[in-house]
Amino acid sequence: MFLSADIIVKIVMVGLAFASLVTWTIFIAKLIEVSLAQTKLRRALAKIGDARSLAEARVALGEKRGVLASFLAAALHEARLSAGISSDAGIKERAASSFAEIVRAEGRRIRFGMGLLATIGATSPFVGLFGTVWGIMNSFIGISKAQTTNLAVVAPGIAEALLATAIGLVAAIPAVIIYNHFARVTRVYLEFVGRASGAAARLLSRDLDRTHGGHLSRAAE
Repeated sequence: MFLSADIIVKIVMVGLAFASLVTWTIFIAKLIEVSLAQTKLRRALAKIGDARSLAEARVALGEKRGVLASFLAAALHEARLSAGISSDAGIKERAASSFAEIVRAEGRRIRFGMGLLATIGATSPFVGLFGTVWGIMNSFIGISKAQTTNLAVVAPGIAEALLATAIGLVAAIPAVIIYNHFARVTRVYLEFVGRASGAAARLLSRDLDRTHGGHLSRAAE
């Protein structure tokens, strides 16, 4: 049916088959990416669970990179820049702003590719429908030229046209299911990112309280 179809219908079918291939490629890539990211972040949070300061947390993480390391680095950077020139509340506010930027960047990174899934899921049925309409239109033209309504003449062209819609649905349905799946998975991962942000904020608060307490002790002496 594909070989005997009109060139426009062939183009539609090939495009939809490519879209389906892209969908499954994104599925495999995102499955690996999100699983690894969530596992790494969970392990990193466990490593700093007993840390009492930002410095201890950095030592516990070692040279490993990740979103938690970014939170700790941002907190240390802000504490160092603002030491002696700002109140604790001001340091925490600026650190929270840095954390929010890191969360947004991580959200964009982990959602990369999902927009393409949404586009494939939304447009593939309509692209397939276009191929079907084009194929049926050509079938009617063929019927008028042959001047017959014999089923043997009509059926092949209509079957070729309907194949485009079928391929469109084959491309769209998995794309929608995979998109919804990763929408849930990324939401869970971003909750872990939020926990990492809270852990870094608590460590920064402890460091500031410890520094403030040291200043009070020296003043009393």
